Amino acid sequence: MDGQAASLHGVQTTSGRAGAPGRTQHPSWRWIWSGVLIAALAFLVIYPTAMLLLGALTTTNPVVEGVSVADVSLGNFLTVAGNPNVLIALANSMIACGGGTLLAVAIGLAFAWVVVRTNTPCKALIASAGMLPLFVPPLVAGVAWAILGSPRTGLINLVLAKIGIPWRFDLYSMPGMIFVFGIYYAPYVYMFTAAALRNMDPSLEEAAEISGASPTRTMATVTFPLILPAIISGMLLSFVVMLGIYGIPATLGTPANIPVLTTYIFALTAWSPPLYNTAAAVAVILMIVTGLLVYAQQRVLAGRSYTTVAGKAFRPRALNLGPWRFLTLGLAIVYLLVVVVLPSLALLIAAFRRFLFIRDIPSLFDMKQYGWQHFIKMFDNPLTVTSIINSMKVGLITALVGGVLAFAIGYTTTRTRAPLKRIIDVITTIPVAIPGLVIGVAYLWAWIGLPGGLYGTLWILALAFVARFIPDTVKALSTSLMQIHKELEEAAWICGRGMLGTVFSVVLPLARPGVVAAMTLLFILAIRELGSSLFLYSSGTMVMAVQLLGYYEGGNIGITAAFSLVQMVLLGVLIGFTNLLSRGAARGVVRSG
Repeated sequence: MDGQAASLHGVQTTSGRAGAPGRTQHPSWRWIWSGVLIAALAFLVIYPTAMLLLGALTTTNPVVEGVSVADVSLGNFLTVAGNPNVLIALANSMIACGGGTLLAVAIGLAFAWVVVRTNTPCKALIASAGMLPLFVPPLVAGVAWAILGSPRTGLINLVLAKIGIPWRFDLYSMPGMIFVFGIYYAPYVYMFTAAALRNMDPSLEEAAEISGASPTRTMATVTFPLILPAIISGMLLSFVVMLGIYGIPATLGTPANIPVLTTYIFALTAWSPPLYNTAAAVAVILMIVTGLLVYAQQRVLAGRSYTTVAGKAFRPRALNLGPWRFLTLGLAIVYLLVVVVLPSLALLIAAFRRFLFIRDIPSLFDMKQYGWQHFIKMFDNPLTVTSIINSMKVGLITALVGGVLAFAIGYTTTRTRAPLKRIIDVITTIPVAIPGLVIGVAYLWAWIGLPGGLYGTLWILALAFVARFIPDTVKALSTSLMQIHKELEEAAWICGRGMLGTVFSVVLPLARPGVVAAMTLLFILAIRELGSSLFLYSSGTMVMAVQLLGYYEGGNIGITAAFSLVQMVLLGVLIGFTNLLSRGAARGVVRSG
């Protein structure tokens, strides 16, 4: 029996108790529910995006004159197109993100092959530790490598100078940005390619080797071409994410006067007077570029067959590397040292050392040179405590509002036949193509000119974060919902349960682990989000990410490192708490089953 049709289309069930609650539903309620969801998404996504576009097409100042549809023209876009600074920022963005993507693909693909297809020791540890960069805020990563690779005061350069090596690192450069982008976003490529390698039938490679192909040739002509969809998907995703990042270019590119689109947009609003219209036009351009890349990710491989999984069961084979397996283990350890250990040590040294200047190598280990003075100064600043409290509040609001909305959307689009659900799904995916910085500009335009509105409150930050991360949250929750067989809902309907009763008594308890994980993920993402916050915070709504950037731009590296550690510890505790909640929710589902 089609239980979904019975609930949503008003079809009578086969139970003998006619007229029981939940068996019929007036068609108008289906349209009302779809309308409510579309209205909520329009408020969160469509309205701010439309106001951003309107701002790019006008010359009015939203603060002084409000929003106006008068004098609509393409003048701002023509001005931007003829501005060499914008073209330089666009070119720098393409170079930095393109170079970082190539490095991320090389590292991520190599890691996936080592973990999935070789007998390298400690593969589980390598796989787990290799995902750690995903949980490091980009701004913290940029700060850590600025401490390590500053041309004058970088810890690596100071150590090299003390031991007599003349070579120096300079991460305040385009290669520096490419390097940091590549090592921190390699896990995106790893996730896609590792899953594809696990699902690939090894008989395809065996056939090539039987034909006389060497392992290297087999890998180049069979293995990697067959997982090309995963490689391209990971590559485009990495590029899109890098294109919208502000923290790394702000810490490594700005000191070297290397503007990218994100830093240029923020600079336009920081000038006196602020160039809001020009910033909106550049933000629209960034959104269009990102949207085209997202579209390319979905369409570039359409119509091509890369089927590698058949009905016959198989196990991914592990290539015996012999003594070379210790080389791959060594390379993996080097990567983990570079991406995890070195930045963490840099933050620890800078946060606890009284003065960053290192006289000689023994002084690096002199405990008299270390203390808590940077943490004391940091917490003496009222804005520090305010930013932590505000971040907790915003994270909580984002998790609750975003979690409820994502569950409603996910259930509607995956478990029902509600009308307009295709439109709901399309609107939900729009923010995928909108970088966080552009979300911030859009919400700035949507609310700054309205008296008594949301601007200057914690709610505007939370709503911007909900809009920013709603696609990821809905996708995660939809996966959990699709694992629940519809027969469970049909049984509840036969017993007389209504739609809401079925959702609260059957679906929600079974999907509880996914719901808890998704809401906690929203909480964590809200705390670390910088791009959207830059345009929406006020003195009373300061959040941790913006406060950290302020410390860095103020030139106090010690306090910057100390606050970075506070943010990382807080995120680590939240991630651990997430795992405990998810496991507890999963055990609860098993017991209730």
